Amino acid sequence: MPGDYLSYGSSDAVRKALDRLQDRKVLVRVAQGIYVRPKISKLIGLLIPTAEEVAEAIAKRDRIRTVPTGSFALNALGLSTQVPMNIVLLTDGSAREIRVGKRKIKFKKTTPKNLLAKGKISRLVIQALKEIGNGKVTEVEEKKIVDMLRKEDETVLRHDITLAPVWIQKIMKKALQDGKA
Repeated sequence: MPGDYLSYGSSDAVRKALDRLQDRKVLVRVAQGIYVRPKISKLIGLLIPTAEEVAEAIAKRDRIRTVPTGSFALNALGLSTQVPMNIVLLTDGSAREIRVGKRKIKFKKTTPKNLLAKGKISRLVIQALKEIGNGKVTEVEEKKIVDMLRKEDETVLRHDITLAPVWIQKIMKKALQDGKA
């Protein structure tokens, strides 16, 4: 990202240098203001970062918190084999949409409460269950979720359970040894 090289010159000089490197095919521009030095595979050619990796880089650059939602959260947990074309992330940063190839990353502004979950697994579980809906979770999905939540640190899980809606809390509590938050 251009901001990573500001110690080497002005903003305009850095952008011009990145454009020149792109023209010489040393760098590939994957989205506005995001460049990568692609790896080259003998089998498939240029390897550029996934939309998920680009979203992570943007969150890191902008120092914002994000939480995957919807079908992206379901896919990340392995509850869906469908790979979403559009990634929707809740954020405390500005709302915007970024194109990465044929895919879109949508940063959706949300309340701080939706970003308070600490656990990597539990924050995905909360969003995935919201996507599935109350009363629509199958026994197989619930068992899979509970098994994944058991890998989460128990103190983190206890914290995150209190942030979830009541119907999701009931499912998440099954991952605790005593079954109580």
